[in-house]
Amino acid sequence: MENTTNFLFVGVGGQGILTASDIAASVGLTAGYEAKKSEIHGFSQRGGVVESHVRWGDTVGAPTAEKGTVDFLIALEMLESARWIDWLRPGGAVLINRQRIAPMTVTVGDAEYPSDQDILEAVRRRTDHVTIIDALAIAEDLGNSRMTNTVVLGALSTRLDVEPETWLSVIERRVPPKYAALNRKAFQQGRRAVS
Repeated sequence: MENTTNFLFVGVGGQGILTASDIAASVGLTAGYEAKKSEIHGFSQRGGVVESHVRWGDTVGAPTAEKGTVDFLIALEMLESARWIDWLRPGGAVLINRQRIAPMTVTVGDAEYPSDQDILEAVRRRTDHVTIIDALAIAEDLGNSRMTNTVVLGALSTRLDVEPETWLSVIERRVPPKYAALNRKAFQQGRRAVS
């Protein structure tokens, strides 16, 4: 039997889902775990849905978790948290960025974007472990909305038994050097926002 921690990162193209999941997988490896990652990004460059699985453990088989076995669902967009909630194991944890990005069906008037209350009710039917963070606002306060995913990683790091400096060392290796200091600030702000 695998002793693994399963993460599922979900959101919309352009939010940095793949970068965030790359970092999470590298953090697992740096922390001494076996780590695997899988991603699906279809029409991501056109605002489509992006999903990426990351798995850490002593021994990790498949790169994707099975539906209903995800320990941490990390949604960088509000509605995606509800759309992927069935992947979460009962009692798992959900981290939601408060950002709302209307899907094409809403934009063209064929559907209506649900209220935050409706989205959170759907999520809370699965788990009480829900953390909401306004990561986009934090990133914008830092002067760069592209730091949203790093803010979310900072928040996620508070839920795991891996030193913050491990996360930061991986982030700083992954991002262009001119953005290293800003990513460090974004990560720390994410930690502070949920602690």
